[in-house]
Amino acid sequence: MPIAMVHARAVDGIRAPLVRIETHLANGLPGFQIVGLPETAVRESRDRVRAAIHTCGFEFPRRRITVNLAPADLPKDGGRFDLGIALGILAASTQVPHSALEDREFIGELGLDGRLRAVGGTLPASLAARACGHQLILSRDDGSEAALAGGADIVVADHLLDVCAALNGRTPLEAARAPDLEPMQFPDLADVRGQNQARRALEIAAAGSHHLLMIGPPGSGKSMLAVRMQGILPPLDDAAALETAAIHSRSGSDHLRRNWRCRPFRAPHHTASGVALVGGGSNPRPGEISLAHNGILFLDEMTEFDRRVLDVLREPLETGVIHIARAARHAEYPARFQLVGAMNPCPQGFDCDLADHCQCSPEQRLRHRRRLSAPLIDRIDIAVEVPRLPTTELSPVAGQDEDSATVARRVARAQERQQQRQGKMNSLLNGRELELHAGLQPADQALLERAVERFRLSARAYHRILRVSRSIADLADSAAIETPHLTEALSFRALDRWRVE
Repeated sequence: MPIAMVHARAVDGIRAPLVRIETHLANGLPGFQIVGLPETAVRESRDRVRAAIHTCGFEFPRRRITVNLAPADLPKDGGRFDLGIALGILAASTQVPHSALEDREFIGELGLDGRLRAVGGTLPASLAARACGHQLILSRDDGSEAALAGGADIVVADHLLDVCAALNGRTPLEAARAPDLEPMQFPDLADVRGQNQARRALEIAAAGSHHLLMIGPPGSGKSMLAVRMQGILPPLDDAAALETAAIHSRSGSDHLRRNWRCRPFRAPHHTASGVALVGGGSNPRPGEISLAHNGILFLDEMTEFDRRVLDVLREPLETGVIHIARAARHAEYPARFQLVGAMNPCPQGFDCDLADHCQCSPEQRLRHRRRLSAPLIDRIDIAVEVPRLPTTELSPVAGQDEDSATVARRVARAQERQQQRQGKMNSLLNGRELELHAGLQPADQALLERAVERFRLSARAYHRILRVSRSIADLADSAAIETPHLTEALSFRALDRWRVE
């Protein structure tokens, strides 16, 4: 009896490795065994598959059935292999043709009546199937997500009988259709009154993809500014959008039901754990930093986060990836996010206005600020103070504040300059690239060296000042960094001034 071979896809981070479902029927006492490192949900598929085959009117072989999920060292979980296992048994018992299984992949959970159910996380599988030139067959509920991978051959079915009819050449299956995406509406930057320096810092951070920290008393507009950054950033290109959508597909979030080309915005509560931020679990899933990949991670009340939780961000801020290691599983997720933080300057609360009304002692302020570790502060490009505004500046004045669309056009032009000049964002420039694209005149170099000595800055902070200066020059459409660009970048170093107080 020949072995039936069916192709499926497992889940490994945001990868979807190929799994070969090998089915063999042998003489002997009837039995049904699944091997190849199946987890509980996969072992339970024996009962689902047997019931589905019976209720669909097919003959379930009364022989010794062995199903091998290869490769054997790759863990398999969930009900995504039900459809492939059922088709392997039907092919091995000559109820569907072997030749129809070639160049096709199958993903789907079976109900006891043979209906196909969604398993989620199918976008990585559709991307992998497209790369192999295979047709992917899955449930109708999973089809809209999988169809986001343009150019892939994806068809959907509602029932095991529909799949078997197509394999037997009777009724073709329907092609999957991508969902109708709803355009996103973002809060407008024109709603923010005053705060010109903070608005400028937000624009510079968006232009060069720099990390930003806003420091100010409650009610000064820090959160309002942060949630408006999403509206001034350009939409994602095809490759970045698919990568981001694949991460959200793996997590089961609702990102794909919105405009999937918009940059994600994640704002975890300050009680979030380190695992919630970086991801984890026995079967590692992406955390907030990966869900914010190609977008924004907003940490409001940043000093209320546990210091050890914040410190888990240090490596991803530098490398753009996170490696999750557990006893039995390892996973790697991209985490190239833009950090935007907000914090109060002291623990006092509403009376603090960054001036003479703060009643906190120097020790209380120092203890409050030390909730952010020095290595984390060193990785923040821009720190700006957001003071409380007088009531006279809160009244709306027509045409006083620019809207998001105006700022977004400047940000888009600055990013286009960066891509044309160096092929990457300014925040990603390394040492040699900084020398080439962010060189200073001798007088400006001497100014920067004095600032580094005055504020006791590290080499990392030195390079970050150059990157911010380059972004300011790009917003000004300047080919070289000039003195005003450097001095403005140095003005956004509020945390360094605290260090020498």
